[in-house]
Amino acid sequence: MNIHPTAIVSNKAIIEKNVTIGPFCIVGDNVKIGEGTVLRSHIVVEGDTTIGKNNDIFSFVSIGVKPQDLKYDDEDTKVVIGDNNQIRESVTIHRGTTHSYITKIGSYNLLMAYSHVAHDCIVGNNCILANTATLAGHVILGDYVIVGGLTPVHQFVKIGSHAMIGGASAVNQDILPFMMAEGNKATIRGINSVGLKRRGFTDEQINIIKDAHRIIFREKRALIDATNLLIEKYPDCENIKYILKFINESERGVCR
Repeated sequence: MNIHPTAIVSNKAIIEKNVTIGPFCIVGDNVKIGEGTVLRSHIVVEGDTTIGKNNDIFSFVSIGVKPQDLKYDDEDTKVVIGDNNQIRESVTIHRGTTHSYITKIGSYNLLMAYSHVAHDCIVGNNCILANTATLAGHVILGDYVIVGGLTPVHQFVKIGSHAMIGGASAVNQDILPFMMAEGNKATIRGINSVGLKRRGFTDEQINIIKDAHRIIFREKRALIDATNLLIEKYPDCENIKYILKFINESERGVCR
């Protein structure tokens, strides 16, 4: 371990080998930090917080502090962060409430400067939150989601895997997988075709997703009629099954 003499690290914290804790960091009693993780400087990690391996955490980040929820009464809740994340300057990640008891971030994510992950959020893998993107409480992101800068996401919103949200948007309903949304309030503009190509989706897969977008968003069908048509046309397509499952499980309604 490489712990700077100005850092305050509880002797109850569990710090694995090859961890670097830089100047003026504060690490609390119930914190666990995995091998190879770097806390650069002026970072606060407290509460029941587990940080995995090889994370690079930049200055003035705050992880595991009390949620900004007036109902919270010091219950035993936690933050769990995976491996190989980059968490940039002044990011805030709050621990959960009694709703789910956990705020969870996966692996290989990039949280840019001043982005915020509120209580009870779940962030998948390989996501990007651009500068000052804000996830309110209970937001769920799938894998490979990109949220543009200055974009707030409303409480309890779900964003499906491979979706992209443009900068300075405002998201108040669920965003279907594979789609691209933008605007205040956000609406669906198309599919995230560039992102899908970068991640190895075939032309056939992308064309089917484009057809699903046309059926759901462009043909002015009732949502139930659109889903029934997709079931009929693509009964064995896993990507269509994922879209349909997402629609069926939506609680805030689907952004259209």
